[in-house]
Amino acid sequence: MPISHSRRKSKGSKAERDLIHLFWSKGFAAMRAAGSGSTQHPSPDVIAGDGKKFYAFEVKSSRDKSKYLEKDEITQLDLFANSFGARPFVAIKFDNEEWYFLRLTDLKVTPRSYVVTLDLAKKKGLSFEVLTGKT
Repeated sequence: MPISHSRRKSKGSKAERDLIHLFWSKGFAAMRAAGSGSTQHPSPDVIAGDGKKFYAFEVKSSRDKSKYLEKDEITQLDLFANSFGARPFVAIKFDNEEWYFLRLTDLKVTPRSYVVTLDLAKKKGLSFEVLTGKT
């Protein structure tokens, strides 16, 4: 049975909030970017930093073993990160898995989108501890 748009959106919002709490618990400031995906300006889902490292994230969650991302989402993330001085990552949480953080160059390109599979995330993705240097 397909998940409604509002349930998908609330699952995505929950994932963003969970990621923000994780960053704060390890000494980073983090926040959701209001209007992500609904403004004419590039805007990531979440930004985080500790005064030395700065990150911009497109945040995804999936109960499936793969997640497709629109090319424009990734282009906008890259534009924002470069303007802001942050490192861009796709942060993805598959059900019953830890967070994985993928560099944009590690995403699999398809003719119309990007795709992240659980297998790709496990092979190329960074753990939270590796990304931040904090355990």
